[in-house]
Amino acid sequence: MDRRKVCVLMVLWAVAHLSSPGYGLRALRRTTGGRRGSVGLTGQDANGVPLRRSKRGWMWNQFFLLEEYTGSDLQYVGKLHSDSDRGDGSVRYVLTGEGAGTLFKIDEKSGDIHATKRLDREEKAYYILHAKAVNRFTNEALEGESEFIIKIHDINDNEPRFTKDPYMARVPEMSDIGASVIQVTATDADDATYGNSARVVYSILEGQPYFSVDPETGLIKTALPGMDREVKENYQVVIQAKDMAGQMGGLSGTTTVSITLSDVNDNPPRFTKTLYEFRVPETRELGSEVGAIRAMDADIGENAEMDYRIIGSDGPGMFDIVTNRSTQEGVIVLRKPLDFEKKRQYSLRVQVENVHINPRFFNMGPFRDEASIKIVVEDVDEPPVFERASYVMEVKEDAARNTVIGSVSASDPDDKSSLVRYSIDRRTDMDRVFNVHAGNGSVFILRELDREEHAWHNISVIATEFNNPRQTSRVPVYVRVLDVNDNAPTFATSYETFVCENAKANQRIQTVSATDPDEPLGGHRFFFSLAQEAAGKANFSVRDNKDNTAWILTRRNSYNSLQKSIYHVPVVISDGEFPMQSSTNTLTIRVCTCDREGNMKLCNAEALTARAGLSTGALVAILLCVIILLMIVVLFAALRRQRKKEPLIISKEDVRDNVVSYNDEGGGEEDTQAFDIGTLRNPEAIEESKQRRDIVPEAFYPPVRRPVLPPTRDNNGDVRDFINQRLQDNDSDPTAPPYDSLATYAYEGNGSVAESLSSLESVTTEGDHDYNYLSEWGPRFKKLADMYGGDDSDRDS
Repeated sequence: MDRRKVCVLMVLWAVAHLSSPGYGLRALRRTTGGRRGSVGLTGQDANGVPLRRSKRGWMWNQFFLLEEYTGSDLQYVGKLHSDSDRGDGSVRYVLTGEGAGTLFKIDEKSGDIHATKRLDREEKAYYILHAKAVNRFTNEALEGESEFIIKIHDINDNEPRFTKDPYMARVPEMSDIGASVIQVTATDADDATYGNSARVVYSILEGQPYFSVDPETGLIKTALPGMDREVKENYQVVIQAKDMAGQMGGLSGTTTVSITLSDVNDNPPRFTKTLYEFRVPETRELGSEVGAIRAMDADIGENAEMDYRIIGSDGPGMFDIVTNRSTQEGVIVLRKPLDFEKKRQYSLRVQVENVHINPRFFNMGPFRDEASIKIVVEDVDEPPVFERASYVMEVKEDAARNTVIGSVSASDPDDKSSLVRYSIDRRTDMDRVFNVHAGNGSVFILRELDREEHAWHNISVIATEFNNPRQTSRVPVYVRVLDVNDNAPTFATSYETFVCENAKANQRIQTVSATDPDEPLGGHRFFFSLAQEAAGKANFSVRDNKDNTAWILTRRNSYNSLQKSIYHVPVVISDGEFPMQSSTNTLTIRVCTCDREGNMKLCNAEALTARAGLSTGALVAILLCVIILLMIVVLFAALRRQRKKEPLIISKEDVRDNVVSYNDEGGGEEDTQAFDIGTLRNPEAIEESKQRRDIVPEAFYPPVRRPVLPPTRDNNGDVRDFINQRLQDNDSDPTAPPYDSLATYAYEGNGSVAESLSSLESVTTEGDHDYNYLSEWGPRFKKLADMYGGDDSDRDS
């Protein structure tokens, strides 16, 4: 019975599997006999314990489902069935787990499972679910919960994709066959463990026959030898990756590989010409460029770097060649001056060679080249050239005018030699002492020379072409003036000496020396002597010391200043040159009174002035200084006087200490309108509001009034109390100035017998005074009695 049932179920599963695109395994109910839960004895274990086999209610296998289902009906997955299901609807099947109720639905009664959506294995490869069978009415589990897996069967729905697009690669040119370039990689999202959907094979679509690709690894290699960058540098290679192992129907993807051939030094430098020619003027400056040559090299970068050098020349050291690294040119540089008249053409042999040489390509020949260079010197109209760089000429200082002292010579170096005209650069001869013959270059003098004034003359002579006056050149000429003995010697300084009245004979009173502006080759030799006209009656003698000095000696005892106070001694000085020059120099000697030791004690005024060395000019200068000093003193006194007249208070804002002086002089006894000093005796007469005149007060305060003692002998005599009282009043006065000022407290006593003679106190009374008492005071006050004691009629008349 059970076996038949199992067979029927297997047939039904096979029919369902074949009739639907999904694959499924039903749950099988296996029975080995008896009721569920009974066991059968199958043997014993090693310990003799009987072995029993249980009867299973559920046995699950995997369900398989194809991805990307495109049918109109729901895709059938499989069927769940329990042996407890009698077909009466009492069994309810429950499905839980991943996608249960959304992706997968189960029929509660029949146990059929369907997929509700298209599934993608690349998103999720399998789903784990749980199933159980329960009694619909009692909800009692008829079968224990079991787990089963629904796997998604892969289909080839993803093409291979490369990791990059495009690829960039470089490979050296001239590489051998099979040199690796780059490896490309493509990935397929399909299942690599199921079939050939993810098995990729590489092939090359574009790029033959230069490159090839390994079908398994995707490694691109060179396929041709000797690929030359100079012929073709860039290549575009298209690589295809196809799944299904490259079989028909597989999906494919492509990518582009940009391959660049990198340069190698496989090309030697080559000159474009075998002969180069340059023309250069003969006046080209040293170190300047003559021309540039360039060899061509098909390589680039450091492989094209070259070095140039001269390997042969018919003018050694005339030229040099240097390499310009930025342009790879060989620059020819002038090292020595050119002269068209001496050499008009030069030939050079130049070699160029690569700096970096690849030994791999030695067999391709030498990586160097040679070329010839022809340099033609062009003639330029050059200025005249002097035979010497400078000239030195000598002339005696007594030479006559128009005497030729030398000559200069210049010539035109050009082939078409032009005549030369000479002239003096007058900027070097402002006094026009020299001149030059325009035709032959003879230099002669125009004025008399004086060696003692100018021993050397530095002039310039200009040479100018007749045919082209703009072509000029100049040469320095140094003229040395030779010495001639044309100056007589004189005293070395101005001597002023004296002789004592008590002098003895042959006593030395002065030593003299001489000077001469001439400069003899052997040095000076001076001779001293007394003039012949004074030799017979001389009071003094001259002794030559033979060393260019002489002594002045006395010839008698004692001299009298009263008889003669000044002596003039003529001294003749001559030199030893030819022609001999001599001069007579007068020595002035004063007669003075001296002590026993010869120290001067007294001399006449003129002698003293001379002795002190005060000349007329010195006296005038001293006088001017005294006058200037007096003017300064007067000016200083005037400034001080002007300062005293300045006011002490210059501005209202000045808060310095100030002393204000009030100078008021009355008009005598008849002055009744002058300063009121009665207030000093009667403080009650003070103005009710005493304010400062230099500021405007902000508030007014009544003055403080203090009682005044009646005038008695004690208080009139004691001024101290009055001063202290006034001081206290000023200290407490709110209207007092904000800085220190001088307050004058005047006080007049009443100790006079005649009392006060002033009428200033009359301002304190209203009535007239009676001055008749003045007539009783005697004749001394008669005048006052007449002025104040008479009647009004008398005063009016």
